[in-house]
Amino acid sequence: MPCVRAGMAMLVLALLVGQGAALAASAENGKRMYMKVGCWQCHGTVGQGGIAGPRLAPEPLAYEALVAFLRTTNRAMPPYREAVLSNADIGDIHAYLASIPKPPALDSLPLLKP
Repeated sequence: MPCVRAGMAMLVLALLVGQGAALAASAENGKRMYMKVGCWQCHGTVGQGGIAGPRLAPEPLAYEALVAFLRTTNRAMPPYREAVLSNADIGDIHAYLASIPKPPALDSLPLLKP
């Protein structure tokens, strides 16, 4: 039973540390990292998506899901190990993506009105 309690304590600690990284994130640094590691090449400069990558903003995956995906992806996108992109950097990228405003509704654009 002590092993189970220790394991649960480690899980709770990891979640709290992960949330702390997400809460202390810098959208400004996130934009810089997003450009530096090349996210923009497939996902667009504001996370709008493109031919090679899906839309990421303005409502990105939850921080924990984003970290898990970036670390273990085996799709066309390479995994980003912590030596390349730290959890703090991912938190910053998440903050950048979350800071991008939603686009206006299509029916509110004058050029698209009949």
